[in-house]
Amino acid sequence: MDTLLWYVEIALDYGFQMLPCVLVAALVFFCLIPWRKRRLTRRGLVSGSLREGALLLFVVFTMGLAALTLSPPGFWYQLLYGYPITFQFGLNHGFFWQITIIQDLLQMGSWSFFMLLGNLCMFAPLGFFPALLWSAPRWWKSALIGFCASAFVEVFQLFLPRSSDINDIILNTFGALCGFWLYLLLRRLAPRAAAKFKCRQLEVPDGRNTGDTAAPA
Repeated sequence: MDTLLWYVEIALDYGFQMLPCVLVAALVFFCLIPWRKRRLTRRGLVSGSLREGALLLFVVFTMGLAALTLSPPGFWYQLLYGYPITFQFGLNHGFFWQITIIQDLLQMGSWSFFMLLGNLCMFAPLGFFPALLWSAPRWWKSALIGFCASAFVEVFQLFLPRSSDINDIILNTFGALCGFWLYLLLRRLAPRAAAKFKCRQLEVPDGRNTGDTAAPA
């Protein structure tokens, strides 16, 4: 039980470190709502409240993920708790090319399992939300988003005092795929609910669904 509570505390600490970027992302999101509505209206589309809520979650999560993965270790902890911020940028040669996922699974300890689960869960939203919010979802699109985002993070971390690992790229890409499969499950179990997260055609006064936002003469 103590071990479980310790892992919960670690997860909450990660969430706390994401908070500054999450708040900034939320502020920018709300400031851009009028511009986004005008842009959608010109295209004859409208974004419902459910979609806007899910889009907000996606935006703040993405920024929070960037805060955790694109900053030096302990940066946000030092900033939030008022400690002196000390780190150095420089080329880090700690890139691990060896794929050890199978070996890690066979010799799975509690910490290894926590890190594996964390890599999957962190990138699952990158596969789930794009499929949920935008048209023409495809599994390869979610996999490509996960792969490109993870590869960018791992390359960027070469210039930070952090290690980069090809295993993370594989797990993160698979995590994005899991997110897409979660979307497929939602669409199968609740197709009407899933459809409400897409943009829909703007209704004009006579009740027709059309891209023309002007009333008929």
